[in-house]
Amino acid sequence: MANPNLMNQKQIIDVVKFRWLWLSISAILLIPCVAAIIYLMATQANHAPVKLGIDFTGGTILQYAIKGDVTVSDVGKIRDDMMKEGFTTPIVQNINNAGVEGQDNGIKNIISVKTGFIEDKTGETTNKVTNIVSKYVDSPELVQTTSVGPSLGSELLKNSMIALLLAFIGIVIYISLRFKTDYALITLLSLAHDALFVIGVFAIMSIFSNVYVDALFITAVLTVVGFSVHDTIVVFDRVRENNRFLAKKYTFNEIVNASVNQTLARSLNTSLTTLLTLGALYFFGGSTTKEFILAMILGIIVGTYSSIFFASVLLAWDKEIRDKRAAKRITANA
Repeated sequence: MANPNLMNQKQIIDVVKFRWLWLSISAILLIPCVAAIIYLMATQANHAPVKLGIDFTGGTILQYAIKGDVTVSDVGKIRDDMMKEGFTTPIVQNINNAGVEGQDNGIKNIISVKTGFIEDKTGETTNKVTNIVSKYVDSPELVQTTSVGPSLGSELLKNSMIALLLAFIGIVIYISLRFKTDYALITLLSLAHDALFVIGVFAIMSIFSNVYVDALFITAVLTVVGFSVHDTIVVFDRVRENNRFLAKKYTFNEIVNASVNQTLARSLNTSLTTLLTLGALYFFGGSTTKEFILAMILGIIVGTYSSIFFASVLLAWDKEIRDKRAAKRITANA
């Protein structure tokens, strides 16, 4: 039940009054992102909105058995050297090896190196990778070479896009049943706002820093969508509940403002605690997950912003437009 004293409580921010400011900020954030996405879709042969890594385009995986220790710094240096040598989107991972059960094979770690497709009849390119790995670990032994064809990569990309589409459809159906259709459409716009920003930032990074995305990026976008819709539902639920009991005394804009302020502390605290964890992972975690963590950080920041300043403003604006149309119809029929 709504708090009858809600309107008497101090309100930290008036979201409806400054709606053009919030919408302008969203436009400033999204215009360069959309421009970068359009540029890449127009210039890339696959018309993708970002530069795709080997998970989607195919590539080669080399695995080296290591009998000694491997540090996070070693993994980062191998990746940096490979990029300097011109290898496409190298992904270097250290896999702890427990050995075969009942047998001590002396192998403590496996270094997995993923890069663009290697057609290496002479072995020259593979030897170049081996030499780079040898600079930072003792006596690496190449134990496995695996190639992922472009057809398998394109199938993964198609399935990822289907997963994103199904997530959006499921969210719209749920919110339509839980709230109203107009709430669902505004939530969908808010999710598109967040997803476009995250994808757009990576498109800009692809253009200027040659950043490629892998399957983890799709996971990050799906996670961001889930986080964003959860935050938006909390705000909308407060608006609906307060409107049910306070609509006779207060305008819808006043109710939206009060509802946003009522949930503001909860939204900010949830986001900040999540960002603290992600920040630690970004600065102290492995280099192979940095893009994934960065996408999560960007998504949570923009998702928190959109649920407070974008979705709520659109909801109030939509109600204002519908009320004006209803008043015009009444006047015309009088």
